Amino acid sequence: MLYVALFAFVLWVLCFADAITTDDDQFRNLSKEGWLVIVLLLPLVGSVLWLVVGRPQKDPGDRLPADPEEAEFVRRCRERAEEQRREGFHGRDQE
Repeated sequence: MLYVALFAFVLWVLCFADAITTDDDQFRNLSKEGWLVIVLLLPLVGSVLWLVVGRPQKDPGDRLPADPEEAEFVRRCRERAEEQRREGFHGRDQE
């Protein structure tokens, strides 16, 4: 039982700290103050709600691989995809 209480306390502290340090324009569904009140007054439920519906989603497209060769490959693929997106279907008509 002590472990469950310790886990809930650590989760609450981490979620509250995460909500405090998140930029104001990245919150989902409520304002920063609203999420701080929910996490503060409802420790376990508020923490779970913060993780599920309040925490900003990270954009996986921003991350590059650690290997420089793979990072360069991914960068070139993104550039080519963006170029094709700009061309649209016009590039197919010219072939």
